Amino acid sequence: MDSYFSPGTLSMQAILETSNDEMLVAAAKTGEHLAFSELWNRHSKKIFSTMYRITRNRQDAEDALQDAFLKAYVHLKNFDGRSTFSTWLTRIAINSALMILRRKRAHPEISMDGGVEGETWQHWEVADRRVNTEEHYSRSEREHHLKRAIHRLRPALRTIVEIQQVHDTSIKEIAEIAGISVAATKSRLLRARTVLRRSLG
Repeated sequence: MDSYFSPGTLSMQAILETSNDEMLVAAAKTGEHLAFSELWNRHSKKIFSTMYRITRNRQDAEDALQDAFLKAYVHLKNFDGRSTFSTWLTRIAINSALMILRRKRAHPEISMDGGVEGETWQHWEVADRRVNTEEHYSRSEREHHLKRAIHRLRPALRTIVEIQQVHDTSIKEIAEIAGISVAATKSRLLRARTVLRRSLG
């Protein structure tokens, strides 16, 4: 198969640098490794910044970045162009960062209490060791059912909820991390809360 980038007067590097993401993705799908490398060079800094804001740990952010680009490389043929490559890659990266944090947190503190207007959701308090066994079991069951309900949310809603739960951060920062507007973030959080309350009866 001929190379996507035909040889000419311009150097390969110059061709890569003047190509848009769509052209680079098409080239990478045909096996042009340099095209994917150029995509990495273009987006890695911004993606790393997003990963660091989620994990707040440089090593975790680097691990999430590497994992995201590996997944993007492996699944590139599944990229259908309905969103920009940058948006698609950011979604993969956010999921990679959240997965790393899930593994590190043996007992995530998750809650659907609190309001969007206050720009914060309250975490359940960690169970007091003095609490009786029945109360502790009941609390654990609620957390378990809530985590399952969150997992069943559609990806767009689940991602927003999980970002919120990681650091209990502001709506504005969640919007910046997810790359969407504040209004869209508030709307998704409200929809997620409605779905979760319905799921939990």
